[in-house]
Amino acid sequence: MRPFDHERMEVYQIALRFVRCAGRIRGVLVTGRCAIADQLDRASMSIALNIAEGAGEFATKEKAHFYRMARRSATECAAILDVVRELQLAREEELKEAREQLRTIVAMLIGLVKHLEERGRAPHP
Repeated sequence: MRPFDHERMEVYQIALRFVRCAGRIRGVLVTGRCAIADQLDRASMSIALNIAEGAGEFATKEKAHFYRMARRSATECAAILDVVRELQLAREEELKEAREQLRTIVAMLIGLVKHLEERGRAPHP
């Protein structure tokens, strides 16, 4: 069976690993912290979903838009992890692993957006 375009992207695969990692962190959040847990769920899934939407887009500007949205969700996740750390709601090891995945995702998405923007400025033959 032939994979979808987004399934072949390394950044998408890392985003899926982050969703699993975020799920483990969510699992240790205490009952009274459901708002931050839900926000982490939504933002982590948004990374992967926006990457998939971008990969399925043909228009260069729209493709870059979805990758920028994924990057925003990744930085939102980083801020959520900061809050979790400040409130001492999860183990430092899990937070460190999650933050490293986010750094990689953000760097890759920045590279994709820059590449698309350069391609969009290139003269057409």
